[in-house]
This record gives sequence, structure tokens and C-alpha cells, in this order.
Amino acid sequence: MRQPVTLVRSKPPDALTGWPGIPVLLERIYRSRGVRDPGELDLSLEGLCEPSGMPGLDVAVDLLLENTDQSILVVGDYDTDGATATALAILGLRALGWTRVDYLIPNRFTHGYGLSRALIEEILPRKPDLILTVDQGTTSHEGIQYARHAGIKVLVTDHHLPGAICPPANALVNPNLPGSVFRAQTLAGVGVLFYLLIALRARMRAQNCLPTEAPSLASWLDLVALGTIADLVPLDRNNRILVAQGLRRIRQGACRPGLQALIEVSHKSAMAITEEDLAFSVAPRLNAAGRLEDMRLGVACLLADDPETARQSAQALDQINQRRRSVQEDVEVDALEQVVQNMLPGTSELACVLFDRDWHLGILGLIASRIKERVHRPVFVLACSPAGELKGSARSILGVHIRDVLVTLDARYPRVLKQFGGHAMAAGLTLCEGVSIEEFRVCLEEVIEPYRAVCDMGQHIHTDGVLPVHEITLDTATAIAQGGPWGSGFPKPLFEGSFRIERIASRSERHCRVVLRDQEGEKCFQAYGFSASARACEAGKSGYFLFLPVVNRYGGREMLELQVMDQFGADEITCIERAKF
Repeated sequence: MRQPVTLVRSKPPDALTGWPGIPVLLERIYRSRGVRDPGELDLSLEGLCEPSGMPGLDVAVDLLLENTDQSILVVGDYDTDGATATALAILGLRALGWTRVDYLIPNRFTHGYGLSRALIEEILPRKPDLILTVDQGTTSHEGIQYARHAGIKVLVTDHHLPGAICPPANALVNPNLPGSVFRAQTLAGVGVLFYLLIALRARMRAQNCLPTEAPSLASWLDLVALGTIADLVPLDRNNRILVAQGLRRIRQGACRPGLQALIEVSHKSAMAITEEDLAFSVAPRLNAAGRLEDMRLGVACLLADDPETARQSAQALDQINQRRRSVQEDVEVDALEQVVQNMLPGTSELACVLFDRDWHLGILGLIASRIKERVHRPVFVLACSPAGELKGSARSILGVHIRDVLVTLDARYPRVLKQFGGHAMAAGLTLCEGVSIEEFRVCLEEVIEPYRAVCDMGQHIHTDGVLPVHEITLDTATAIAQGGPWGSGFPKPLFEGSFRIERIASRSERHCRVVLRDQEGEKCFQAYGFSASARACEAGKSGYFLFLPVVNRYGGREMLELQVMDQFGADEITCIERAKF
């Protein structure tokens, strides 16, 4: 049975002032997302926050300039943010005059996350003078200490939340360090590295040591946009500028050959690329390498200079992603069977804990995300590592800060968690040797009990309210498409409406195309839906729909379609209003 659903509608402002050149509907949408002034919609590069105030930036620039002729090893992370940040570091430093720059990506299965001691032991024979981390390192105390004792300098660039004590790095650049006054603290890892290059280039220009052939840093905004979108960081104005400018370069054909090739194997058009294309088509192909094999394949694709090499790399990544989909589908079937058993009527588990020793470690986070959308509770998915450890990923819901939950669990039961890390909505964890899944489940239920009211309240979906039939037009769809970039923290509009399914045009397991008629019988609309919304389609059925007007471009024509996100019976929902998302 479906969990209770509450539609949280954005409450329209008391008065819309009529922003010049902005449709009234878009003004209302922007205001509900915290935009106070039309000037905030200017997404030119001049609107970027100045680097001043970023903790550790000056020290990091000093360290790099002291090591211009030394060997630098860039150590990234095995997701798209880490891959794009690694590629940006290599390209940027080489363009600014550093010649001895190489990179290494930790292996998810043998090294684990971050600058671990095991990774440092592998690095030592390469004898780098300086390790530059991107998108990781803030919590890698042991590995950094080990590297320093071996005589290697360490420069950390990261965006993850720090612990109570900072690691013993020579320099630490992170907008989220205590006392930070930097105004753009939501940067992704690639964004932090981009700001380091901005500061480094500015210092070199001031000291008259900037190479005359050094390109503009804007040349690599395509990588910054991809990493920012993929990492789901909130799209505040600063991140929206980075993404908008990166999308602009891609559409102009000015992106890296590797990114162009990834767009092509995703069957998308670079000239019409959207933030959703990057998030749901390009990024998964890069992430697949880190999930199933080695993210060095992804970085190599992004660094490729000639189109043919880039194409071959992109095709290899596409094949890995196809395998990832197959593995994920098999695991998801098993996981859903466990959900049915664990969430039977009469049970009161506040968190859903799923385990199979043979599940692939690389896709546990994906499974946790999919299950969370079904049960609307925090979800922990664990499996057994090659070393015999129980490792897992967690995904949470609004109102349950999952990292704080694990901090509390670790304080109360210090022999349960070997290590953990994460943020409000996602975390990774490893159980101590000898701790069973049932022991972990019991301890977790105890510490998550204070969140019972949140866990029991069911699904909350934020919407922009009912869209009148006369506003469901191609002009509306076009305005929304051009009004982005949309994403985490600045969500694409979602509207409500009552419709009748006039007929079903086509259907598959995951996709359904239908014709919808509004309840007054005035208009019919072409519509499509995926997954659960597709399976619920039934000709002649009336219901309450959540949808988005979109532009369908085909054969040189533009047509209106409705993308159906969900549908309900009238008795399955309640509605409340709030001023902002």
C-alpha cells in the first residue's frame, strides 16, 4: 500500500511586482525559490563570488608556487565530481606552467574513500613531492599524517563537512571550514578546485609569471558544470552561474572532446544539452566506471585531446554503464523483496536496513536511493566487501540528518561502526568486525527513535500548485526550459492538475505515452511518464496528476508535452501551503 502523500504547495506572494522581461508565472516560481530581485537572475561570470574569504586559499597558492618545478600527484575521488575535478586540476596546472603533474584515483574496493593509508602506501613508490587532493581529504587524518611522515607535502581541496579536528595537511581549502566567511559554501569539489585555479592565476598575473599562452579558465567551465550538477549540490546563484556558463560552452561546441563523446553515446545533442541530460545521461556513464571498475577510465576520457580517442573511451564507459544497469536491476529486485518482508503491516521500523553479502558494493547507494523513494524512510543497504567487512550506503529523508544519526550511534555504541561519513541526506559506513546486521538494526532503531514523527509522516512532495488549463501552453514550457538551470535546491517547477486518461498511445515496463484530457473536457494533451507513473496508467481513469509542461523537439518542430511525475486518487493526498520551498 502506498504511504501517505502530502503535497506542499508554494504559496504565491501577496503581490507580484512584474519583473521586466520575466513572465508572471516564472516570477512566482523564482520567488518561491528565494529569488528576491530580478538582478539575481543575471548568470554572467561577473556575478561569481570573489575568491576572498575561501579558507586556506592563500596558503594553498603559496604552496603551489613554492613547488612549480616539483612533482605533483592529483588524487581524486571515484564519482563524477571527483573525476571532473581531477581532469580540471591536470588541465589547469599544466596550462599554468606545471609540467610534472600526474593523477591517481582511489579504487572503491581496495582503497576505500579518501586519502587512506592503503592508498598512500601505493603512492610512496611514485615519490611525489606534493599530493593535491580534489573532492576529498578533509577527514583523511591517518592517510595525510602517514604521507607527511614520509616527507610528502599535502594540499587538500574539498567541500565535504569537516570533523571536530582538521587533518594535518600543509594547506586545506574548503569553503565549509569553521569560521568561513566565503559566500558560496555550496560549491562542489570541482567548484572548489576551480576557485583555487582562479586565485592561482590571479597571483601569477600579479607577479608577472603567468605564461603568455595560458588560456582563460572559462575554457573548462564545461567540466565544472558537469561535476556540479552530478554531485547534487544546491544550486544557489553562484552554482547556477557556473552551470549556466558551462552549459553555454557545451551548446556552442566548446567543450572537451571527451564530454562531447559522452554526450554522443548518450544519444543527446550538445547544441540542445540540458542540466537533466548531464545529470541522468552523461554523469551515470562516468559514475559507472567508479562503481564497477576504475574511475581512471573516466578521467582519461575527460582528458582526451583528440575526438577518436575520446570516442573510444566514451564507448567503453557506455558499455560499463549498461552492465551497471543490469547489476542494479538484479539487486533492486532482491532488495524490494526484503522491503516487503521488513515493512509488513504491524512492523514499526523507522529505518529500512537491507543486506545481502553478495550485492555489488558499487551500486549500494543507487539501491538505497531507489528504495527510499518507495518507503519514505531512511534506508541502509549493506553488503560484504572482498576483505569480509560489512559496508554500506545510507540515504535519508528531509528532517532526518543521517550523518548526525550515525554520530549519535557511534557515541552510544562505540564498537558498532568502524568508520562512517557523509552529510544530511547520504552517508557511507563500515561495521566493526563481529557486529551483525541485526545488532546494527537494533542500535539504529534506538538512536533514530527521536525522528519517529518525521519517519511516520509519509511522503512530502513540494509543488508549485495547480496550473490552470489556459496556462498549459508551449510558451509556458519554453519559458521554463529557458528559465534554468534547475536542480538541487532550485528545483524545476512541478504543477498539479486533474485529468482523465483519454487513451494509451504506447506502454512498456518503464515508459508510457498517453493522451490526457482536462476535467472540464476543454483540451487534450500528449503526455508521458516513467516507472511507477507508467505502470499506473489506465485508459478511462481519472486522477490527480503532478506534471511539468515540456518542449518536444522532433523533425524540426516544437510541440507541447506533459511529463507526468506522479498520479494519485483524490483520497490519497492532502495539501498544505508554505511560502517557499
